[in-house]
Amino acid sequence: MKSYEVGQFATHAVKHRTLDVHKLREDFPILRQHINGKPLVYLDNAATSQKPKIVIERLRRFYAEQNANIHRGLYQLSEIATEAYERARVTVQQFIGAASSKEIIFTRGATEAINLVAQTFGRQRLSAGDEVLVTYLEHHSNIVPWQLLCEEKGAILRAVPINDAGELLLTDYERLLNQRTRMLAITHVSNALGTINPLKFIIELAKRQNIPVLVDGAQGVPHLPVNVSDLACDFYVFSGHKLFGPTGTGVLYGKADLLEGMPPYQGGGDMILSVSFEKTIFNHLPYKFEAGTPNIAGVIGLATAISYIEGIGLEQISAHEQELLTYATGRLGEIKGLRLIGTARDKAAVLSFTLAGIHPHDIGTVLDQEGIAIRAGHHCAQPIMQHFGIPASARASLAFYNTKEEVDALVAGLYKVITLFR
Repeated sequence: MKSYEVGQFATHAVKHRTLDVHKLREDFPILRQHINGKPLVYLDNAATSQKPKIVIERLRRFYAEQNANIHRGLYQLSEIATEAYERARVTVQQFIGAASSKEIIFTRGATEAINLVAQTFGRQRLSAGDEVLVTYLEHHSNIVPWQLLCEEKGAILRAVPINDAGELLLTDYERLLNQRTRMLAITHVSNALGTINPLKFIIELAKRQNIPVLVDGAQGVPHLPVNVSDLACDFYVFSGHKLFGPTGTGVLYGKADLLEGMPPYQGGGDMILSVSFEKTIFNHLPYKFEAGTPNIAGVIGLATAISYIEGIGLEQISAHEQELLTYATGRLGEIKGLRLIGTARDKAAVLSFTLAGIHPHDIGTVLDQEGIAIRAGHHCAQPIMQHFGIPASARASLAFYNTKEEVDALVAGLYKVITLFR
């Protein structure tokens, strides 16, 4: 069995042109406001991202000028709305490198997309004694659906452990893959630590044993270029609201042959070809999985957000965020008593930390008085907290519109926290 060196799969760094961040910030109206009399410093992007004017305006224009239900109407407004909605599907397909737009299913978010796969594809595959493999880095949304299914089927949920840098123990991962493994569900980027998993290597090992792979990309697509065809994953999911798009939107990518063999997740309008009391014939892909009236405006807004991000360039975004991460890591390292949780060599711009003797909730409360928005808690990743022996952490998560000046504001705020509580 091979041993793997920490960081040997770190490959995301790129050459880039410098972003004009201050100009880009003008695209985000919310960043101009004050909170508690202080300029807003928004550092909770792993929870949700802010929305550019172009997305906000697209939502307004849809409701003001194009609002109609899709796929059903023979009138012009319906045709306009349908065209925009289906054009959004192509935008997503091209954004993540899927082979066909019929492999793109719109959902309410990554959570619903994972549940869809678990309750259809997973339910078909799992029997008593089988195993589903996840990792200690997962968000609860990529643990609980599989846990529920395993409990129902008498299957076993296993988790790949991590080291104290917050990186997967790849030798343990290889050992856990076996003939009983029916599914691997793994995050692309940890929401709590920022760890970037070496997906190509991980997926390649799973494929050697014909194990299907679902990737939770909610934290991946806002920060890294993604090509699902190149990754060779079977499913990839993400949420629109973390990608500078509207809330209540999400995407499930699935290989067409797998989606064809999966039963519908929900029944209702638009996912059928015909209905009688004797038999229902279901619609073709992708509509088989899109029951009822979808979030039409939200999906169109998501496509607008993707086009906006592509105009900036994900490689440039990633490089700027890496520069910010390096700067912020250095600045936080100056603070006595601060413990950085998660120090993976390959990570996104997420900084989880604790301050000795001060509860993370108190950190978050004091920083809010300074206009600084961070997250404090377990980040829906309690197994990670358990590994590090803490109940919670404070988390600052950065996006391309954040600046070194905002990092400095965070550090100044943390010194104020220390002054108040020590």
